[in-house]
Amino acid sequence: MDAEALHKNALVMDAAAPLLRDRRYIDHYIAGGVDVLVPTVCTNDTASQALATIAGWHAHLSRDDRLVLVSSVAEIQAAKDAGKTAVILHAQGADLLENKVDFVDAFKALGVGIMQFTYNEKNRLGDGAGERTDAGLSIFGVKVVGRCNDVGIVIDGSHTGSRTTLDAMEHSSKPVVFSHANPKGVHDTARNITDEQIKSCAATGGVIGAVGYPAFVSADPRPTIDQFIDHIAYVADLVGIEHVSLGIDYFLGQAGIADDERAIKEYEGRIAEGRWRREDYPPPPYYYPEGIETPDKLANLTAALVRRGFTETDIRAVLGGNWMRVLDVCWGK
Repeated sequence: MDAEALHKNALVMDAAAPLLRDRRYIDHYIAGGVDVLVPTVCTNDTASQALATIAGWHAHLSRDDRLVLVSSVAEIQAAKDAGKTAVILHAQGADLLENKVDFVDAFKALGVGIMQFTYNEKNRLGDGAGERTDAGLSIFGVKVVGRCNDVGIVIDGSHTGSRTTLDAMEHSSKPVVFSHANPKGVHDTARNITDEQIKSCAATGGVIGAVGYPAFVSADPRPTIDQFIDHIAYVADLVGIEHVSLGIDYFLGQAGIADDERAIKEYEGRIAEGRWRREDYPPPPYYYPEGIETPDKLANLTAALVRRGFTETDIRAVLGGNWMRVLDVCWGK
């Protein structure tokens, strides 16, 4: 199997790209063969803060003819066929809704195609993965599930409390995803997810995106690419290859992007704000899996999947085909 040709021809989507808060790194993703960019446009931000970021993206899209904001799988495929890169805006945390369910419709109209319900902390929808409590989905959260299903926003359980995600999956009529989460069965951390969550996600038709943040991959500070693939293999063995894909979560504080001084400053800021807890997030430096340290090297993942014995059909599914199935069902176009 020609891994280089496979990577080029497959449709590749990385469903968690906070690194793109700095749009200079678009080039890194394009160099890595990524066909669908999913930039984070907010993390526990208010509506006005999220709007400012989204406005910046719309302005950039108007100037960069390599990129196309998409709202259907047909548009994604058309973009690839035309040699362009599709863009889906991703909200990491639903604080941008404030207390107004109608804001779901507004942010959908602005290009938000995937919405994470919390980012570690409690909000109006439910408890986050870093909270002391795990009470589940609120009444407002149930309403948001229904509205997301109606307008075509994919519900994302990453960074969200276990009970809250299970409630969301129970109430959703459409697939629910974990855009970037690894199984506790491979590496047990607070941010990774249980077999129960994985099975419930699969039962909705959803997808789990394997994440490369090193503390979620293994206890080794410099995980190997095979340790990363262990998470893909575990989910595939548990619920089927059709329920696992990529959400690598490259970000501005990682090695190869930020120097140590900047990384430590950002880390301490997240701790001070309460977004991260020291027991869940060790201090930097953060070395992403060897071979795929930065997004421009993602073709190495395809080669590693070939070496690991995955079939061409399975690799295409993992690289992006599974996301296309979920988007097609959730977006309804």
